[in-house]
Amino acid sequence: MKKIFLIFICCLLLTGCGKKKVAEEPKKEEPKEKVDIIDINSKTRPIAIMVNNTPVAVKVQNGLSEAYLVYEVPTEFYTSRLMALYKDAPNTKVGTIRSSRHNFIDFAYESDAIYASFGWSHYAEDELKTNIIDYIQGIVGEAGMWRENPENLAYEHTVYTMTDDIIKYARDTKGYKMESDNTILLNYNVADVDLSAREDAKVANKVKIPYGSVETLFVYNPDTKQYLRIINGDVGVDYFSKNSHTTKNIIVERIGYNYMPDKYYWNLHTVGSGDGYYITNGYAVPIKWSKADRKAKTKYTYLDGSEIEVSDGRTYIEIQITENTTTFE
Repeated sequence: MKKIFLIFICCLLLTGCGKKKVAEEPKKEEPKEKVDIIDINSKTRPIAIMVNNTPVAVKVQNGLSEAYLVYEVPTEFYTSRLMALYKDAPNTKVGTIRSSRHNFIDFAYESDAIYASFGWSHYAEDELKTNIIDYIQGIVGEAGMWRENPENLAYEHTVYTMTDDIIKYARDTKGYKMESDNTILLNYNVADVDLSAREDAKVANKVKIPYGSVETLFVYNPDTKQYLRIINGDVGVDYFSKNSHTTKNIIVERIGYNYMPDKYYWNLHTVGSGDGYYITNGYAVPIKWSKADRKAKTKYTYLDGSEIEVSDGRTYIEIQITENTTTFE
């Protein structure tokens, strides 16, 4: 009997039946693809900087190649001005800086951005001085903005800043909060968005957006899958870094406007709804936009009501008054 028992124990040892079961190691999750243009998980608040777009000063623009989001917005006398947004983008030289307009505040709200400018319309000044939004104003000596005039332009076209200076002044002097959970406006897709198969898509190798005295043209390069930005025939290039002004996405938002009581400054109808286009990778589709109030994010949807996804890359949001027309080739 003892012999049989010993044989049985040996069998268990040889077959491993008596071994203690080793716990399996948990499977490692595959790393998720990340959006390259910005860290969408970062809580860093963006800074929104007013950038000169007067035709004579386009050649001294700098820093637009580092912005992840740029608004082009019509201003008085059928001109346009830019607001460039930077998030986790240190050591970037931006300029030339121009004055604020009250409607730009509505767009800065959308990303919970700190709003920086040099000068202001009296409507923007009145609003900003109520602390309607966190702001930096260079004309009163904030953030160490400086003048630089390599092309001998008029005095108003000569102000530059550094993103680091804006961030440091906002944090250390103004005491603004520097993080937020509400900084991402657009719904990014890590892959390219392909609009070509949509029934409502049209070819958009050239996108012409007139503003009056300014005409913005985007030309698609199928090799780089980027649009090159051209203003009144001048190719956009950062003056100091020599980087081209390109974009992956273009959103055209068509809006109405009226004059402010002084009959000079424009009041853009940023709240409400309207139509427009989403453009990427050589195609354009019609979209709808809606904004519930000044502090709300603008929502961009296809005509069926579903939210648009934008390709991973820089986006220009072109605010266009309804009396002008965007054309495609």
